[in-house]
Amino acid sequence: MGNMTIRRSRDREAVHEMNSRNECLSSQFRDYLFAQRRLSRATVLVYLPIIEDFLSFLEGLDVTVEQATVEDLQDYLVAVREERKDSGHTAGKYLSAVRTFFSFLVFERIREDNIARRIHAPKTGQMLPAVASVEEIDSLLSAIATDDDLGYRDRTLFELIYSCGLRISEATALTVGNWDGNSLRVLGKRRKMRIVPLGEVVKGYLATYLAQVRPHLIRENHSEKHLFVGRNGKPLTRQAVSKRFDEYRMAAGLSEVHVHTLRHSFATHLLEGGADLRSVQMLLGHSDIKTTQIYTHVSTKDMRASYDRFHKEENDD
Repeated sequence: MGNMTIRRSRDREAVHEMNSRNECLSSQFRDYLFAQRRLSRATVLVYLPIIEDFLSFLEGLDVTVEQATVEDLQDYLVAVREERKDSGHTAGKYLSAVRTFFSFLVFERIREDNIARRIHAPKTGQMLPAVASVEEIDSLLSAIATDDDLGYRDRTLFELIYSCGLRISEATALTVGNWDGNSLRVLGKRRKMRIVPLGEVVKGYLATYLAQVRPHLIRENHSEKHLFVGRNGKPLTRQAVSKRFDEYRMAAGLSEVHVHTLRHSFATHLLEGGADLRSVQMLLGHSDIKTTQIYTHVSTKDMRASYDRFHKEENDD
């Protein structure tokens, strides 16, 4: 009981510390908008509530601005679009505010990169996650040569991310003990654990990777528990995973596909295959089914495109 009380006290202290820091960042950002960017008072009054909302969103994930990833930002913008039913114009305004905020973080040397610049502004009426077709996923995975240890590791890693709908952070945090042969225990956001079943293909890759490849990579570092490691036997970082993925997508000629696209594609392909929304919600680890519902719009959009294409071809005949 004593340890639990201490832990709860520390948790409250951590929350209070993050709240205080975010309030300070918000105040500094306001000064930056006026002094450095020389924006109008009206624009500042638009941007500040958006950034306070974004910081609150990160708080809910227990993520600091230094730790925030492109995937976190994408999740936030999708949540804005889906939960608030905003137009594409309004969603673009949110993205503009967050881009300016990350420019401020770079200016203050809190971060080295403006990850918001890697996200394109939505067209009016759209704020849907990017999804690759099954054929594009196959092309991407086929571009990964498996004739050496790192190649086989990468094929296993990206097969797993796609077939389980994982975030990069979830994949890099996996340990050997998270796999029981048939399913995977995944620690998601807010430290929520979920069980994801595995298909035969990815089970085969995992079994071979663990038996024949990973031992070569960890060498004498037998105490290492992380599932995916580099050539030095240390855990893979999110940056390393993104870099390897970029090499493969370029080799496959898929310039618009990113690592997080695999997760979006996983959800969309499940729904297209007849899976129910609640099951997809559980597999993705979404706490609110409204977040999962965005994929029904993606699926409907693709269906409409196929319908229009069919009728165009029919008319051409």
